[in-house]
Amino acid sequence: MAGPNKYWSLDDIPWDRFDPAKVDREIVEIVKAAALVEFNGGSYAAYLNGVFAGDAEFSAAAEQWGAEEVQHGRALSRWARLADPSFDFEAAFARFSEKIKLPVGIDVSVRGSRCGELVARCIVEVGTSSYYSALRDTVEEPLLRDICRRIAQDEIRHYGLFYRHMCRYVEIEGLTRLDRMRVAFARIGESEDDELAYAFHAANRADQPYDRKRCRDAYMKRAWRCYKPDHVERATTLVLKVVGLKPHGRVARVTARAARVVIDFRTHHLAAA
Repeated sequence: MAGPNKYWSLDDIPWDRFDPAKVDREIVEIVKAAALVEFNGGSYAAYLNGVFAGDAEFSAAAEQWGAEEVQHGRALSRWARLADPSFDFEAAFARFSEKIKLPVGIDVSVRGSRCGELVARCIVEVGTSSYYSALRDTVEEPLLRDICRRIAQDEIRHYGLFYRHMCRYVEIEGLTRLDRMRVAFARIGESEDDELAYAFHAANRADQPYDRKRCRDAYMKRAWRCYKPDHVERATTLVLKVVGLKPHGRVARVTARAARVVIDFRTHHLAAA
């Protein structure tokens, strides 16, 4: 694994700014879950190195990316322990990694091609950059705001990294715009799969039987209430760019409006439920 994040380290975070009076307990729960997913970045890097074996340029970048993701997990888990001293991150991650296993060691992407893999990685970075930006703009606790700001900046930089390599592989493999759209929307749909739901369970509900729908809805209710129109519009722009459509203009406006309607509907529905 490459070294830690060269842009910042845990020592740069002003831990003494933590204000327990401004902690939102529902936010604590999704931060705990996010810490598990981020800390699993080392396994994702190992998977990517298998898929991109022989591509030294990308493999080096993937190693550094994985190290930065792990650091995100460390920062979030440290904040979560300040907010809830009973949080046992190591035990929670052990539960999470026992169930959520990546296909490490394979040499073919689960997306069918290297370019498809990079499309999927771009979509993930769109989601994480918008998520941490939304948290940054919503929470009142100053230390968490600082951590989310740092992570959001990393994630948009990671998006640029994967996008540059995706463009390179579009030329190599000739993945069509339609193929990229299929991969992108498939990956967006996977945002409600077991990974986030089980992370929420492992971090917050380990004393109860795992109920995927209940944990997924609990996570989404807490996360989606943080999103504002500008977060959705920015995410839409980045997704359209990945699939080869104009990131600005009528299509972008219509797509962003539709996304806002869906998120607002789901947020209100989950809150009511």
